[in-house]
Amino acid sequence: MDPEAARTARESLDLAFHMSNILETGLDRHTLSILITLCDLGLNPESLAAVVKELRKDPSSAPTPKDPPSVS
Repeated sequence: MDPEAARTARESLDLAFHMSNILETGLDRHTLSILITLCDLGLNPESLAAVVKELRKDPSSAPTPKDPPSVS
C-alpha cells in the first residue's frame, strides 16, 4: 500500500471511530476496522450489526454446546 493510500485509510478509520464514539457503540478501533473490512468485502452491514448485537448478549443466556457423542 502506498503511503498516500495508507494515510487516507488511517484518516477514514479515525473518522469512523470518532463517529462510533459519538454514537456510543462501544466498538474499539480494531473491531471497527474488521467490520469495515467485512463490509468492503461485500458482507451485509445489517447482518454484521445483528451478529455484533447477538455476541454482546448476556453469555448466560447463550445456548450451551452439546457434549460430543461417546464412542463405544
